[in-house]
Amino acid sequence: MKKKILAFLLILFPIFSLGIAKADTVKIVSDTAYAPFEFKDSDQTYKGIDVDIINKVAEIKGWNIQMSYPGFDAAVNAVQSGQADAIMAGMTKTTEREKVFTMSDTYYDTKVVIATTKANKITKYEELSGKTVGVKNGTAAQRFLESIKDKYGFSIKTFDTGDLMNNSLSAGAVNAIMDDKPVIEYAINQGQDLSINMDGEAVGSFAFGVKKGSKYEHLVTEFNEALAQMKKDGSLEQIIQKWTASTTTAPPTTTTAAGQKATPVKSKYIIASDSSFAPFVFQNSSNQYTGIDMDLIKAIAKDQGFEIEITNPGFDAAISAVQAGQADGIIAGMSVTDARKETFDFSESYYTANTILGVKESSTIASYEDLKDKTVGVKNGTASQTFLTENQNKYGYKIKTFADGASMYDSLNTGSIDAVMDDEPVLKYSISQGQKLKTPIAGTPIGETAFAVKKGSNPELIEMFNNGLANLKASGEYQQILDKYLANGTSQATTSTVDETTIWGLLQNNYKQLLSGLGITLALALLSFAIAIVIGIIFGMFSVSPYKSLRVISEIFVDVVRGIPLMILAAFIFWGIPNFIESLTGQQSPINDFVAGTIALSLNAAAYIAEIVRGGIQAVPVGQMEASRSLGISYSKTMRKIILPQATKLMLPNFVNQFVIALKDTTIVSAIGLVELFQTGKIIIARNYQSFKMYAILAVFYLVIITLLTRLAKRLEKRIH
Repeated sequence: MKKKILAFLLILFPIFSLGIAKADTVKIVSDTAYAPFEFKDSDQTYKGIDVDIINKVAEIKGWNIQMSYPGFDAAVNAVQSGQADAIMAGMTKTTEREKVFTMSDTYYDTKVVIATTKANKITKYEELSGKTVGVKNGTAAQRFLESIKDKYGFSIKTFDTGDLMNNSLSAGAVNAIMDDKPVIEYAINQGQDLSINMDGEAVGSFAFGVKKGSKYEHLVTEFNEALAQMKKDGSLEQIIQKWTASTTTAPPTTTTAAGQKATPVKSKYIIASDSSFAPFVFQNSSNQYTGIDMDLIKAIAKDQGFEIEITNPGFDAAISAVQAGQADGIIAGMSVTDARKETFDFSESYYTANTILGVKESSTIASYEDLKDKTVGVKNGTASQTFLTENQNKYGYKIKTFADGASMYDSLNTGSIDAVMDDEPVLKYSISQGQKLKTPIAGTPIGETAFAVKKGSNPELIEMFNNGLANLKASGEYQQILDKYLANGTSQATTSTVDETTIWGLLQNNYKQLLSGLGITLALALLSFAIAIVIGIIFGMFSVSPYKSLRVISEIFVDVVRGIPLMILAAFIFWGIPNFIESLTGQQSPINDFVAGTIALSLNAAAYIAEIVRGGIQAVPVGQMEASRSLGISYSKTMRKIILPQATKLMLPNFVNQFVIALKDTTIVSAIGLVELFQTGKIIIARNYQSFKMYAILAVFYLVIITLLTRLAKRLEKRIH
């Protein structure tokens, strides 16, 4: 009997122990984003005043705590419903809340302050008349504003989170915001365009709380004991100073007052941009480039009275164009980074960017930890790529880079990658266009988006952009542009009466654009091949010349040109040569993209044609040359009359093949921004995400053209024979 009782107790012991362990774990909930009290840092770890204080209290009292960060409203409800034991979330101690919560001694006396952008200072409440003030819902700041709004004649707009509120102020949707003073001060120290020009209002103090009448009221007593100890030994003050003391590491923020104008130096400025980065820049259903960036730069140019010419070669090509002097400035949803500041001068920010993870709707990925051993796609050179690289070792994923968004989203849809990371408005725009994606993780701030020029060049362009941006914000036009493309996740500019989900709809709506791209492709192929034949024949003749020097020249030409990939050759001609000339002369000498593409294709094809010519000549029996020379006929005449006619018949099929290759190679030079047929298709895909159907259309286009030209060449070949 004793053995049975002992066995029974042994079975119950682990269960009983688990129950005790579970009871000893204190579940504490907090806000999601309320810096400097609690916020998720770039290492994806929650930090801040509240986090440090509760960890210190737990250390002193021996608590085993489990922290979660559902947001303030959800945290309050969690404690009330018994899903959490306590709340530590910068919660103001009020009479109303003490009816529901048992609250600790206060650990921070807070003030709320009015904040504005630096360019639009407000120094007294009377200046708020007729304006809109933003505030977070359920806060002491909201209660204070409600008590004075009738007196001072302003309206209130509430927000669920601080980042939404701050973004609305930056965008001009509200004229001022009210928040806790340390929160505003922390944002200023992090480089936010905010200014405090009024004294704060004492509205209360923060405290730790549990549900009134619950079994966890003893936690408040223990919290008070630990807090008293922290106040005595100075550790509380150290924590607060750690997160609220001013810092000198924040980047300086410059602002521009509205109503100013600068004087253009050039008669026209060339502005480069991306070709497919919706909703910042993309082609609409009328085949016109549109988007936030396009509307913004046009409005600023009009406001400041300077003329612009916009080119859309793609992001990488746009950056290279500015560096090579082929463009004066770039506006392409470009994030400001320290690395880029070494090469570019930036304007004031016109958009605060968040990066966000996107996965297929059927994906089970719900956190960064779920990305372990998976592949995440990202566009090359973006702030999203920087974020992924910095956190790669921590989460154990692989990174695959793409040159454009369309290819990246196609790879996600086909399963070659498991997730993508992109700017939040871009990814959500793709979802609004029918992409079967979801965003399981909240977006992470990655920096500011700005206009840029080559470092040390066109300073007046930066000045005019800043002046125009300030004027547009003051007039409300800036907010109208944002609302046009971001409101409700859709863009007014993308509406079309034609259904582009079918091949017929794609052709009907884009045939003019496709024909234009086809025309450039044919012109590029025919012109470059004609030039290549001339150059190739010359170097081919050199290669069989009796003079060694000519043979060496031909060999060097063929080896060098064939040894360089066509894409690199095109990039070197388009960007490298102008940079080299500028380094020698100090003068910018940009090369037209069509000209650069023609040169690259001509040289590339010429190297292969030279080998075709050499092989054709050497295929003619050597005895014919010897017999002709023995009869006293000159070398040149022998070549013209005897060798070349025979060699031409042998070379012609290879010429036809080389022309087909040259036509296909035109797709490669799209890397320098030349909008030929393939690049045209990619631009259309970036707007409507119909990649399979559009690539099928492009394949048919190339098949038909190449087949027709091949048949034509074969007929010519038969006539020669």
